[in-house]
Amino acid sequence: MDYYQPPQTEYVYYVAANTSKNTEDVKREVRSAYGGVAEANNQNKSCGNSRSCCGVSAKPDSGYSQELGYSQEDLNSVPEGCNMGLGCGNPQAIASLKPGEVVLDLGAGGGFDVFLAAKQVGPKGKVYGVDMTPEMISKARDNASKNGYKNVEFLLGEIEHLPLPNNTVDAIISNCVVNLSTNKESVFNESFRVLKEGGRLAISDMVASKPLPPEMINNKELYCNCISGAITINELKNILAKAGFTDIVIEPQENSRMFIKDWVPGSDAENYVVSAKIKAVKPKARR
Repeated sequence: MDYYQPPQTEYVYYVAANTSKNTEDVKREVRSAYGGVAEANNQNKSCGNSRSCCGVSAKPDSGYSQELGYSQEDLNSVPEGCNMGLGCGNPQAIASLKPGEVVLDLGAGGGFDVFLAAKQVGPKGKVYGVDMTPEMISKARDNASKNGYKNVEFLLGEIEHLPLPNNTVDAIISNCVVNLSTNKESVFNESFRVLKEGGRLAISDMVASKPLPPEMINNKELYCNCISGAITINELKNILAKAGFTDIVIEPQENSRMFIKDWVPGSDAENYVVSAKIKAVKPKARR
């Protein structure tokens, strides 16, 4: 089988110091990893471990996508190539999207969740997908154009600095992306800013079930595989509450450990992190 080999770089020790240089190192590594995934997928090649947060197989693994919570109907209803199996759950299952709503997907990748959301909100709704990886945005836009999607828009940008106005979005979804950010406070502050009053957050992401050891935190491969950037449930709740969110619910999915152990075999990651359903609401202002 023909495999795409992502660029080889030395490990970067991300948390040795909280500096802007380290932050840029992380962004560069993550952008490179996911840019490689997009390029490999375009070439019908495999990249890294296909059962992981930053790997893709030459042939889509529908079984793995169903483990993440998607139905065969979901998989059949989206453009070919947009499902790269990069998530850790199914945010659609908890978002309760309605016709006519405006939705934002943080870290949209090839557009898989955006296209599913577009079907739910219908022609009178709108779905934005934001991603910092040019290769992913190009792939998503190409998918939208070739398949005639009129109610989607893909924007190149960082989830810490969303390219959308205040109070414009009814719901925010995301699938295993926020853990990759080095500034989760900014991600949720920005999410709160762009949500309308009464708007909701509905994401699938990784949380730490116990503190990660330094050697795990400082490992580039584990960071890009959505493991090292996970924070504890209490830390996440505090960040969401500080941003202004209410009705915060974080539900760890213990069965996710079964597929997490395949992400980086031998890393012991499944004993430290777990996928979670994360929900919160931007409250309506008192009049």
